[in-house]
Amino acid sequence: MKIKHYTQIEPKHFDGDLVKGVVGRLLIGKSDGAENFCMRLFELAPEGFSPRHTHEWEHEIFVHAGRGSVFKEGEWIPLEAGTVVFIPGNEEHQIKNTGDTPLLFLCLIPKGPPEL
Repeated sequence: MKIKHYTQIEPKHFDGDLVKGVVGRLLIGKSDGAENFCMRLFELAPEGFSPRHTHEWEHEIFVHAGRGSVFKEGEWIPLEAGTVVFIPGNEEHQIKNTGDTPLLFLCLIPKGPPEL
């Protein structure tokens, strides 16, 4: 069993042309004995965004804090704390922070893909 505050988990910073102001933390993964899924926490700084991309696996997302938008089929759909998002495999998507505070969201993926 693993019990830990998320701030005790090493952050990984992402910044570049396709991604801006993103911090990711691998909350639960293979190294914890999780055999079926991976849980990550992402924090997007104000004006931060993930890369627009597709992949074969699905995501389950829960927005914990902040405001943002998710790109879905050519449109930006608003997100706020408490919003859940299911992204099927092979669907183009991107998340951006549209607020003045960090956007925090949990992201679950199945085993197999890179964890972070």
